[in-house]
Amino acid sequence: MTSSPFTAPSTPAVEDPRDANPQYVLPLVVRLEKAEPPARTDALETSARAVLTLLADERVTGPEGEWAELVAAWEDARIRKVVRRARGGEWRKANELPGITVTGRQAEVRVYPPIPLDGWPKELAKLQVSGTDLDDPEEPGPAPDGVPVLWLNPELEMSAGKTMAQTGHAAQLAWWRLDDAQRKEWAEAGFPLAVRTASKEDWPALTDGHLPVVRDAGFTEIAPGSCTVVADHPAFRP
Repeated sequence: MTSSPFTAPSTPAVEDPRDANPQYVLPLVVRLEKAEPPARTDALETSARAVLTLLADERVTGPEGEWAELVAAWEDARIRKVVRRARGGEWRKANELPGITVTGRQAEVRVYPPIPLDGWPKELAKLQVSGTDLDDPEEPGPAPDGVPVLWLNPELEMSAGKTMAQTGHAAQLAWWRLDDAQRKEWAEAGFPLAVRTASKEDWPALTDGHLPVVRDAGFTEIAPGSCTVVADHPAFRP
């Protein structure tokens, strides 16, 4: 396995009106202990749930939420997410900063309120943006019935970190499309979701415009405009 960047977009690849706004990034840190790294799908699902957990947090949604202005400023620019890795003492120090840790079956991902693009706290700035990629020891199997599914593009190869950022993007697009009652129901259930790779046969129908689609800006790893993930929530189905 090779090292690959654990990063979402960081440098503009195409012009966008949002580039004139102050640029923020949403940091995520995945715990990667050498002895017991999480399974890839577990990490992807946990990353998506971490983004949703932050978006639903009262510090973001409350009228005087301490993170509300930061999230609003972040959403007014490009929606950037950067995934870094930590282990041991690095992970313990990362947990001392304000944020939320979300756990999966084995994966642990901590999400932080947005920060200026060049304003990383020293505890996070020194963490690796590249590292050992992740695998699934066993095929994840079919997605459970009745849960939102984030479908990965079967034609694209992305590092685990890049894919974690992309599933976070897809979860956020789904969140934006839901109404308040649907958001509340999803949050109260603990944000159940599944990440699976779509079949080549199903991918065209998934990307025909009826579901939220992440189109990458092409800052890292893949070409601009690439469709990376489709957010398929039961609320969007006929």
